[in-house]
Amino acid sequence: MVESIFDLPVEKQIFYAVLGFSWTVYLWEAYLSYRQRRIYSSTTHVPQELGKIMDSETFEKSRLYQLDKSNFSFWSGLYSETEGTLILLMGGIPFLWGVAGSVTTRIGFGSEYEITQSLVFLTLATLFSAFTGLPWSTLGFFLKDAVKKFIVTQCILLPVTSLLLYIIKIGGDYFFIYAWLFTLAVSLVLVTIYADYIAPLFDKFTPLPEGELKTDIEAMAKSISFPLTKVYVVEGSKRSSHSNAYFYGFFKNKRIVLFDTLLEDYSPLNKSGEPQPEQPETGDTSSESKAKPKNKKQGCNNPEILAVLGHELGHWKLGHTVKNIVISQMNSFLCFSLFAVLIGRKELFVAFGFNDSQPTLIGLMIIFQFIFSPYNELLSFCLTVLSRRFEFQADAFARGMGKASELYSALIKLNKDNLGFPVADWLFSMWHYSHPPLLERLRALGSVKQD
Repeated sequence: MVESIFDLPVEKQIFYAVLGFSWTVYLWEAYLSYRQRRIYSSTTHVPQELGKIMDSETFEKSRLYQLDKSNFSFWSGLYSETEGTLILLMGGIPFLWGVAGSVTTRIGFGSEYEITQSLVFLTLATLFSAFTGLPWSTLGFFLKDAVKKFIVTQCILLPVTSLLLYIIKIGGDYFFIYAWLFTLAVSLVLVTIYADYIAPLFDKFTPLPEGELKTDIEAMAKSISFPLTKVYVVEGSKRSSHSNAYFYGFFKNKRIVLFDTLLEDYSPLNKSGEPQPEQPETGDTSSESKAKPKNKKQGCNNPEILAVLGHELGHWKLGHTVKNIVISQMNSFLCFSLFAVLIGRKELFVAFGFNDSQPTLIGLMIIFQFIFSPYNELLSFCLTVLSRRFEFQADAFARGMGKASELYSALIKLNKDNLGFPVADWLFSMWHYSHPPLLERLRALGSVKQD
């Protein structure tokens, strides 16, 4: 007679429940992606309502790009899920922990040096992840950026982890409060230093030169009491043609960062042959053909850039940034509180192959990554819904500043430059899109006359 899962020891129940939920999430994601791929495959012509928004060439380029991206994600996701399952089934985590123990012993540290062993374990796990991810990596900047990323990650991860483990060990009954406060402090420090010290290791940041655009940005920031101190342009074009803008900083020290691909006057894609019209493939010299170069220009003009920044500053003025921080820290405190309740449960460790020891780092991994996975999925969906609401509110803020027409045209240009596909399956969109689809945003902005 076949045993049900409930007849198994509790540690086996935990193990198979984790595996089952992981594959359930994967199959759900695969189903959603399948629905969206059908949209990419079947929507081969520009829908009538998009006729004045996107030309057929851009639409087809976007469609094929997103279809290739979706197919790539399917295979990489299947590989990742299979790899994770095999690691669990074959005892990969306790095996790697044992290897880390052997390494620490060889360099003169015994089993009592758990934190040292934990740091070696993290380093080995990061190397393993980087190696197994090689087939799915972009090769263009791989060698240089991979080394930089690994070094920067270890310089941050190892000391932070060692301090966190130390706090948990010496914190007594209220260690979860001290651990939460520590992670809060670390997150605030990282947010503060990221753009000034970490991001420049990977991309070049230069101050926006004096001129009309900078003057207008400063005037707009002043009009809503945004404490702007500096405006930077980052060379995002060396990685992709995607455009973006964001602000960072605390209190009275805010900075704005603009991707060079967002700016018509800065985008390298506009530098060569900008005045020359494209050569039509069929020899067509109609007015429609002559108008193509304007459509092909990368980035936004100055009024559109101000509209995009009006949206971003709307997030600040409406308190979205603070709300997200509060939600994040409430969630962090809840998770550490539950971790304090669960860390003493030996069956959790036994379920993942740790029969004779209960390392704190492994406990963090098991509880935060596996046991909390259902909660994390639900939270992620709720945050996606909230993010969409915030995006509509920020659009409305920019509209209230009198920039509806400029934001309307900017959204269309950004969708084109980022190769966004404007047609989405409703279920895929609801689950995944933290930003509303293009048509929804345009409708929310209202009926705006376009050139």
